[in-house]
Amino acid sequence: MRWCEMEDIDNLNDLTGRKIQQYRLWRRDDGDLSVASEKTQMDTLRVFIRWAESIDAVEQDLSTKVRSPSMTPEQNTRDEMLETEEAEAVLSYLAKYDYASREHVTVALMWHTMMRVSSVNALDVDDYNPGEQYIEVHHRPETDTPIKNKKDGERLVALSDDICMLLDDWIEEKRPNVTDDFGREPLVATREGRANKTTLRKYVYQATRPCFRGVECPEDRDPEECEAAVNDQEAFRCPANVNPHAIRRGSITHSLNSDLPDNVVSDRANVSPAVIEQHYDRRTEKEKMEQRRDYLDRL
Repeated sequence: MRWCEMEDIDNLNDLTGRKIQQYRLWRRDDGDLSVASEKTQMDTLRVFIRWAESIDAVEQDLSTKVRSPSMTPEQNTRDEMLETEEAEAVLSYLAKYDYASREHVTVALMWHTMMRVSSVNALDVDDYNPGEQYIEVHHRPETDTPIKNKKDGERLVALSDDICMLLDDWIEEKRPNVTDDFGREPLVATREGRANKTTLRKYVYQATRPCFRGVECPEDRDPEECEAAVNDQEAFRCPANVNPHAIRRGSITHSLNSDLPDNVVSDRANVSPAVIEQHYDRRTEKEKMEQRRDYLDRL
């Protein structure tokens, strides 16, 4: 419905295969979807279009034009992940050479809090409590910052000393003094207002390019000729960087490997233990066994 409103489509008879493909690309970007999520959502849309065909609400056979990605069994459960060592390298580089920049704040928040892009996008300056060191996540669809799980996704997230120092310096020294279209003060702001989700994803793509921090390209590309290296707007084309969801997956796995209890990770990341087990937990069975071994003395 949001996309149709943006495209001035108010009659299902106006839908075509080309427009549905445009929707698919928009939804992939807007929702920061993994391959598995994109497939699920497009398959669901196909079922709806098939029902609409049965009552002549759309052109016949339109459902056959709804495309969704094919997947291997591995893709259905796990996707790319930012490894702990690489995350620490990226954050160290940003802290040294681009401290308290929008890119630094964005990547650090995502890694430390396990937040989705929509949650980071929804944060206001007033949501940050520096005294008690936490940040509030709110679902505010009426002012254009919904979060994935709506009211169920609202929560308080504790912050470390380092993250609070980073946010304090960002707010006091570098954050533009702007409001968004609704008079709110976005935490991650540009000179034009609230940094939208596409912009936040761009920061992640830029910061996680190996060449960004002077690391040799694993794809043997020449940084002086690679379009993803010479043009920040094309950073998403880099074959060696990661998307925001990979940061979330990596952070969740890092927390589990650090012996943070499953229920704590679940509450902090706003994701059920079952979903963590299926889609996020990258620990091997041996790693899980060794972690359980530490509890044997308590038996």
